[in-house]
Amino acid sequence: MPGLYEYELGKASRVLVEELFKLKPGETMIITADTESDARVVDATARAAFAAGGKPMVVWLASPLGVGKAADPMLPEEALTAAIRASDAWVEFNGEWIFYSTTYDRVYKDDCQVRHLCLVGMNPSMMVRCIGRINHPALKAFQDEVTSLLKATRHVRMTTPAGEDIEFDNYPGRNVLCRDGYADTPGSHMMSGQMSWSPDLDTMNGKIMFDGSVNPPLGLLEEPVTLVIEKGNIVKVEGGKQAQVFDAWLRGFNHPQMLRMAHAALGFIPGAKLTGDVCEDERVWGGTEWGIGNVGKQLIPGGIPAPSHCDGICLNTSIWFDGKPFTLDGQLQVPKFTELARRIGK
Repeated sequence: MPGLYEYELGKASRVLVEELFKLKPGETMIITADTESDARVVDATARAAFAAGGKPMVVWLASPLGVGKAADPMLPEEALTAAIRASDAWVEFNGEWIFYSTTYDRVYKDDCQVRHLCLVGMNPSMMVRCIGRINHPALKAFQDEVTSLLKATRHVRMTTPAGEDIEFDNYPGRNVLCRDGYADTPGSHMMSGQMSWSPDLDTMNGKIMFDGSVNPPLGLLEEPVTLVIEKGNIVKVEGGKQAQVFDAWLRGFNHPQMLRMAHAALGFIPGAKLTGDVCEDERVWGGTEWGIGNVGKQLIPGGIPAPSHCDGICLNTSIWFDGKPFTLDGQLQVPKFTELARRIGK
């Protein structure tokens, strides 16, 4: 008997390799994974790369005890950096991210042409629902319009039924990353269904209520975790036992940037579910995501280094762009966008 989504995974891996990466015959695709990764996803992708005429190379790693630069002590930095830089395409299936590590920084320290797609924690169900069954051109059209709206917006307010209420200004001219899933150009890319940006962090004031998940260190939340924000800084973490664990984790780095907001993001991908896997949780329809800690140079020129990075999810978000409602409780309120969403099956 076939395994879970075994047939569907074959199609999803072809979409990943041929449509999103546009892998060419003769190109080398490096697939990184650690001992938390799902071997079915890794093997299906390697088979698809080989079938497309590519040269797959799978690198299995011991799972680090943290993500980003917190993973540095357990990564074979010299060998891994050299292998990735010598490839044409890199898909990251690690459970503990290489993204934002020193290895990652060294890979992209200059005009590196490697095409990177960060799909951390990928499993067969997520890959089928969020890659294989998606109309990627239609989703990209939707995301491009949202990105244009974000770039034209000066002031943003977000609330949630859980009690969030946060306001901030956007930083004029700062990049808005349209995470459309395509990895056919040099640099780092993310799974489709997300738009992320770093606003004018000094203008951020209010409360952020994580009621979905926080990765790392918590995963799925049993109760909300509240961040009290003043001028972009986390001045207090409120809640129960999970909030206490999170507060201790942030402060345990003894680094001011780990108590500093990094970016915001909007999630819009049909089929995404709240599972505890950050790659999918960030894209739950109508949710928002907040990054804390390290800021990549794609978001702010030069980046802002920190020992680690984490992402928290807020569900069913109401968003006002320059005082006009864009979503209410996670549902689109602008006819132009509801029509675009209909084309992608939402």
